[in-house]
Amino acid sequence: MGSQWVGHGIYKSHCICSGNNGTVVVTANTIACLSERKRERNSVASLSSIMGNGHFTVLMAFRFPCEPVSVALSALNLAIQFHGWVSFFILIYYKLQLTPSKKTYYEYTGLWHIYGILSMNSWFWSAVFHSRDVELTEKLDCSSAVALLGFSLILAILRAFSMRDEAARVMVSAPIIAFVTTHILYLNFYNLDYDLNMKVCVAMGVAQLLIWAVWAGVTNHPSRLKLWVAVVGGGLAILLEIYDFPPYQGFVDAHALWHATTIPLTYLWWSFVKDDAEFRTSSLLKKAR
Repeated sequence: MGSQWVGHGIYKSHCICSGNNGTVVVTANTIACLSERKRERNSVASLSSIMGNGHFTVLMAFRFPCEPVSVALSALNLAIQFHGWVSFFILIYYKLQLTPSKKTYYEYTGLWHIYGILSMNSWFWSAVFHSRDVELTEKLDCSSAVALLGFSLILAILRAFSMRDEAARVMVSAPIIAFVTTHILYLNFYNLDYDLNMKVCVAMGVAQLLIWAVWAGVTNHPSRLKLWVAVVGGGLAILLEIYDFPPYQGFVDAHALWHATTIPLTYLWWSFVKDDAEFRTSSLLKKAR
């Protein structure tokens, strides 16, 4: 197993060990809360010493992650993201006025479309990872989450500073995209370092929350209250990722609770995005008249 870390959940390992002193079949249920996979290797090594110095084989016949709560909440988050993105799409192209060239007046339409796609991709792989924890799904889950956080940071900067010039957008986006790409490549092809990835994700998450919070405090946006609630809720949700605790009765841990908190926050967030689209479109139409 290439990765040192295993995700949250319950795992059933069926090991068949044979040596000079006989054969033993071990079935173990392990509750994991960001525990190291090295422990599993150590357990196998201990069994090896007990069985003797002869031939020693370990057959991992069954290894079923059991995180039904996290899987269900990830799927629900995916559904809420899809609903928010579709409702934004309908609002932009069918309810709000378009330009004579059939383009939207809202300057951030394309950016929010990318955000919606990255969000749905992230929650899809989250559901897959929590239903089947192998190295590939873990890497896809981490990579998609990092990509989403990196783009969310870009979006926060562009919207908060009202950057509409393409050259300015490129100057802001390029270094962040380069950093995120390098980090994803590092995780996938060098070392899937959970601690490092957590620090990077928390740093990008806190940075964008601070940007939105400052902007909400200085702007006269009609939906700034929604933004404030989303920012405060997002900050509290991050604490669940930082201060982790073992699964309660083997099902609900801090990570699962974080999944639960993001459901209403996601709905509220897309509500703010649609309000922002209406606000900017209305303002631009007034200026045009």
